[in-house]
Amino acid sequence: MQLIFIELPKFHKTLSELETLADKWIYFLKEASRLDNIPPSLGEVSEIESALNIANQAGMTPEELEIADRRAMALQDERGKLTYAEEIGKKIGKEIGRKNEAIALIMRQMKKRFGEIDTKTISKIENLTIEELENLGEDSLDFNNITDLENWLN
Repeated sequence: MQLIFIELPKFHKTLSELETLADKWIYFLKEASRLDNIPPSLGEVSEIESALNIANQAGMTPEELEIADRRAMALQDERGKLTYAEEIGKKIGKEIGRKNEAIALIMRQMKKRFGEIDTKTISKIENLTIEELENLGEDSLDFNNITDLENWLN
């Protein structure tokens, strides 16, 4: 822990002259009332940015504070919506991938057993749900010909 005593009026360093963490804090304390945002050289210290936000809020009217709080809540809500949408998107993507893999497997099995399959039958297979595709995969072991597949799909 270090204590630094300084007379702010006697501190004359400019932004480009700030070298130490203490210099940056002293400059901030002296100039906080004139700062609307943090200069890049001070922004390197995240705590100074937090201090400026607190200093700015201290000078706000109750109405301005409420508006700032509402904006912060709205931003948090938007972040939550984006996170939720991202999670849903990933889940849907996995389901689509799983379905596409199941369709590809069924199609390979049917082509190997019965040869080329017409586009109408392919379309019916592609429109099945994952559960139906799984059932088709099991039931196809009992198929003797392409007609059994077509009957199952109908």
